[in-house]
Amino acid sequence: MLRCCIIDFQGTWEKHLPLVKFAYNNSFQSSIQMAPYEALYGRKCRTPVCWAEVGQKLLPMPDLLKGTTDKMKLICDRLKAASDR
Repeated sequence: MLRCCIIDFQGTWEKHLPLVKFAYNNSFQSSIQMAPYEALYGRKCRTPVCWAEVGQKLLPMPDLLKGTTDKMKLICDRLKAASDR
């Protein structure tokens, strides 16, 4: 997974390590039939993306939110591709 992200985020991959960690901790693991976060805390992780859905308030930085969401999706896709090998 990390190797795939290094390829995608050449030159800035170290800035994306928290997102890679987040993606790994929240990705489904067939061996435990849940995500590591869920196994550790007994519930699914509430992300900033979920927080935007609560109440009437909108997050002040929609571009940051969209960029982060796009990167999370890319990292999750790469995690799936790596685990399918």
